Amino acid sequence: MYEYIKGELVEHSPAHAVVECGAMGYFINISLNTYTAIQALREVQLYLHQVVREDAHLLFGFADKGERDVFRHLISVSGVGVNTARMILSSASPDEVRAAIVAENVNILKSVKGIGLKTAQRVIIELKDKLSKEPVGENFLSLQNNTAREEALSALVMLGFAKAASQKVVDKLLSEQPSATVESVIKQALKML
Repeated sequence: MYEYIKGELVEHSPAHAVVECGAMGYFINISLNTYTAIQALREVQLYLHQVVREDAHLLFGFADKGERDVFRHLISVSGVGVNTARMILSSASPDEVRAAIVAENVNILKSVKGIGLKTAQRVIIELKDKLSKEPVGENFLSLQNNTAREEALSALVMLGFAKAASQKVVDKLLSEQPSATVESVIKQALKML
């Protein structure tokens, strides 16, 4: 019913924003990605998704249409409610969620609190074809081959290196050489750590 809201950001936290529009304050549930995008702004425009329940009318807001589209796809899956979808989008960017689904990376979805193996598999089965046909952002293509990153990172952590430091090095290497193999990423990372 509502497409977007534009107004003054009166209050915000990582889970909600209050936007004043037309002398009314609207309480809008947001993801961590949206919070990051709007936290320094005074005037905001959030794309909305309205949920009408017997006991409540809820608004969910998103910094861009792409995130809202992924949210709507997620809640179309049986067993994934609005709060679970918001949790997924707070744990990973919309492009990372799309990449995980298209690449059938169950581990990324399972790492979200409240998502088990069966739910992660159901999300992938129901959304893989839909999301692979949609136009995507630039970051999505680079994230599609995310398995090399995950495997290299896992190997470095198992070798005793700190996860945060390993992540930075692996991300830097893969941004410079997106088609690098897991072995070459690990070898180069070992020299840098």
